Amino acid sequence: MIISILRAAKFSLQDIARNVWLSIVTVLILVLAFFSVNLLLSVQVISQAAIDTVRDKIDVSLYLKTDAPESEILALRAAISGIENVREVIYVSKQEALEDFQTRHKNNPDILEALRELDSNPLSPSLIIRPNDVNRYDGLIAELNRISNPIIESRNFDDHKLMLEKINMITERVNQAGFAVSLLFIFITLLVLYNTLRVAIYTHRSEIAIMRLVGASDWFIRAPFIISSLLYTLIGVVISGTVFYLFLNLLQPYLEAFFLNYDFNIIHYFQSNFAQFFILEFAAAAAINIIASLVAVRKYSNI
Repeated sequence: MIISILRAAKFSLQDIARNVWLSIVTVLILVLAFFSVNLLLSVQVISQAAIDTVRDKIDVSLYLKTDAPESEILALRAAISGIENVREVIYVSKQEALEDFQTRHKNNPDILEALRELDSNPLSPSLIIRPNDVNRYDGLIAELNRISNPIIESRNFDDHKLMLEKINMITERVNQAGFAVSLLFIFITLLVLYNTLRVAIYTHRSEIAIMRLVGASDWFIRAPFIISSLLYTLIGVVISGTVFYLFLNLLQPYLEAFFLNYDFNIIHYFQSNFAQFFILEFAAAAAINIIASLVAVRKYSNI
């Protein structure tokens, strides 16, 4: 058995060497297929991260009276912090609100001049509340509406609710579109791989027929093509993974600029999910290649 396996491996390597251009084309098809699948996965990961970034920035604001004592504001912040779905409560004082306003309008001298003509700071303090789970946004709003503290001047809830509804709608559509495109692309990829292997084996149909005529067993006829399929798949995965890793290194600086102040690193994401992506891709492609090889060899070995 060991000798037969070694001979099959030898024949497989000899066949790859003799048909080097066909081998290169087969590996290139596999590399393009793997790279395209990984690129599609990257688009879905980046889309989901962008949606999560927007969802993470959703907050609600309580605007307080300008003369509210700071001790009462801190007491209100402590009470709100105790609500179950509250992740963080940020207190923005009048001075901080003024500095932020001046920073946002630093390129508008008319507004800054009008602000300087006022005798006092016209801005009011506020509490910015960030939820743990935006899917329970309505429950948090209900809790906040039940708070009837006299220092609360106004509440800013409605705009964020509309934004959350739009984000949920976009998330659902992105997931549906991504799933449909993934299924279509996987089907096309499998079809290309299957036909590529069939064409490769078609060029050896005369050799397969001769091996059958001289009494070679089914296993011995098929083994070299199975080994070749595994080698093609392994080489394709390694090359595709290397090229894709270089591509991610080029992409990451642009993603860092887009996801400013948000911890998102697509390289680390794929590294942490290496087994899920690349090993699974190897197993799936190897299975398809082996099946295609067995089907094609069986067709040309029936004499």
